[in-house]
Amino acid sequence: MQIEDVTARGPTTLDPLRSIAFRSIWSSTQVANLGWLVQTVTISWLMATISASDLMVALVQASTTLPAFILSIPAGAIADTYSRRSVMITGLSLIALASIVLAIAAAFGFVSPWLILGLGFVAGCGFALNDPAWHASVGDILDKRDIPAAVTLMSVGYNMTRSVGPALGGAILAFLGPLAAFLFAACSNLAPLGAVLRNKWHVRKSPLPAERISTAIHDGMRFTALSSDIRAAIIRATLFGLAAIAILALLPLVALDRLAGGPIIYGILFAGFGTGACIAGLNNRLLRRLIPQEWLMAIASIACAFCCISLALTSSVPLATLALVIGGAGWVITWTGFDVWVQLASPRWVVGRTLSIYYAFLSGGMAAGSWIWGTVAQTYSLASSLELAAAALLLVAASGFVLPVHLAAEADQQGSVYPAPTVALDLKPRSGPIAARTEYAIDDSDLDIFLDHMRTRRYALARAGARDWTLQRNLRKPSRWTETFRTPTWMDFLRLHHRLSPWDQEVVQLLAALHMSDKPPETDLVIERTTDTRRTRSQPVARVSRP
Repeated sequence: MQIEDVTARGPTTLDPLRSIAFRSIWSSTQVANLGWLVQTVTISWLMATISASDLMVALVQASTTLPAFILSIPAGAIADTYSRRSVMITGLSLIALASIVLAIAAAFGFVSPWLILGLGFVAGCGFALNDPAWHASVGDILDKRDIPAAVTLMSVGYNMTRSVGPALGGAILAFLGPLAAFLFAACSNLAPLGAVLRNKWHVRKSPLPAERISTAIHDGMRFTALSSDIRAAIIRATLFGLAAIAILALLPLVALDRLAGGPIIYGILFAGFGTGACIAGLNNRLLRRLIPQEWLMAIASIACAFCCISLALTSSVPLATLALVIGGAGWVITWTGFDVWVQLASPRWVVGRTLSIYYAFLSGGMAAGSWIWGTVAQTYSLASSLELAAAALLLVAASGFVLPVHLAAEADQQGSVYPAPTVALDLKPRSGPIAARTEYAIDDSDLDIFLDHMRTRRYALARAGARDWTLQRNLRKPSRWTETFRTPTWMDFLRLHHRLSPWDQEVVQLLAALHMSDKPPETDLVIERTTDTRRTRSQPVARVSRP
């Protein structure tokens, strides 16, 4: 299970705060997180008191996570296609709007279980838009070497507020009432919106026109499906979210039923969870240096399982709080690890989409988990639900043996900087299909190396958008090998060319070194035509430098 941990090297955790834009958005986000946690404590407790259904209480978590499952993938495509800053503004506006409406409803006495779930869904839609765009923007605002530190800092910041917000929410709820809590949340949710409106940052723009959203979604899903590390991280994150959400979804019932407490006890428990998360986040870099990443992720899942078992068995507030400190530490270590894995395995042209797919699946897992554990608690018992969640977390801890993530340092997350190939025809963006053919002369002694490079080449081209890739050997001249692939249109070929990273281009050089000629291999580009299409003139073959 031991892998190279590239996330343990690099800058300190606080280095990303040197960026004015990142510092401004990050700090204002902590203000909003504080307000959101106060609101979460308030609506969870309010739901537990105005509804007799354990399932309705658990669905408070599901109402905010389900929209991410539904909308994240389109939102990621939008973030990669259009301005990520504009997408963030739209998402943050929805979150602020939901909080303001909830405060107004509380002021006029219109709060009901379904209104709470409905406004939670609206806020969840805002998070679905904002989160992929914000996390993808980290790579635009900061250098690549700062990304692991920035992801850790974002998690630490949230969990610092988690250690204070629930207790503050419980105090406001107990002494000032729900309306004061909702007003506080409504005001705080305006802070990040103002920060994004004040700050702008440079984004490397593609020289090509924006993709259609449907095409962008397809390309993002194809890239994710072909990326084994991203695929493994998403599967494991989904399973972890499904199991670990039991801690937060059932926490109001733990405080109310097992500990016979009120809002203050619930706030203390929530604060214990946040304190553990904060401690683990601040020491995350040290832990990654001392413990291999896969083992650290397994230990973190076991810590969450221990938390579930302890909450199922204890009736002591101090012991439950201590268990939540351990569970919070496991929670932040696990989520930070998954997030960094997906970020570093994704080139910039698709990072919004890979992150959105990641968020969609983990949010779907958490939404399903909230429903499952709430149903089990209502049908059987709260203790049974927590014990089953603990068993599931132990299975998640072992998943690293089956689905390891071999994170390797990428040469560059940016796309190709090489000029697009030139052709003799005046092609339109939708001209096509386009076929590319490259011929190599390979000595038998280099055959194994050649085929190994070709496997890498095929993988890179497929992720970038190539279709129908084949490698053919000439039966009359066995030393002659021909690589072919297709794209539906000329614009698709240009996008493919732009998406190939410098490392992908290095593979081209390695293949050229094996070519038995003083000249590099030449690539023929052709546009395919059917015999029933009338043409006024023949279509010549364009010979160009290889892509």
